[in-house]
Amino acid sequence: MDALTELNVLGLILSAVLLAMACVKADRVRAWRAGTNPSAEELSDASFIAARVVFVALAGVGIYLCVQGFKVSDDTAWDDTELTTAVQGATDALDGSSGFGDIYAEDDDTGWIDEYATKIEQEVVEHGGGDAPQYGVNATPADSNTPSEARYTVTGGDSAFCMQVTRTRSKDGDYEPPGIGGGEGTVTVPSYDFAVTTRQGGC
Repeated sequence: MDALTELNVLGLILSAVLLAMACVKADRVRAWRAGTNPSAEELSDASFIAARVVFVALAGVGIYLCVQGFKVSDDTAWDDTELTTAVQGATDALDGSSGFGDIYAEDDDTGWIDEYATKIEQEVVEHGGGDAPQYGVNATPADSNTPSEARYTVTGGDSAFCMQVTRTRSKDGDYEPPGIGGGEGTVTVPSYDFAVTTRQGGC
């Protein structure tokens, strides 16, 4: 249960207390006042009516705000169906894609792994649909990742998925920018192909 939901539940409890207070009989309140402070001035029936109206009004406002709060909480949390659809859509979009790497990176470079985690999170959010939250997805890299293969535990709400990404060097897709004055370039931007699969459950 997130903090917003806990706050909404607390609000409903307080509203219920206010309604209970509005239902207390006037005779019981008078008897209690007489027992604790016999010299106190007796409360009129009009005072009790006014107090009941105030308590009921406050309870009504509290219930309304809590209902709206539950709607907001639902809009900011991923449910299982939303996340499943979004992760599958992200997997389909990323599988078979390609991208450029760092021109200064060595073959055993693993710097791309954290960058790809951000890419996964963005893709999942984009494939979540109009009713899905626009945040709240985390792609956590596994500790055993290698320069050519990485696994990510994708979470959102109560669900988790294991996304496996294999990065393969693709020299056919390399880019060689022209040199100074339009001459032959001396720098090659390496290209990589990505194969992506996903299964349910953490990695």
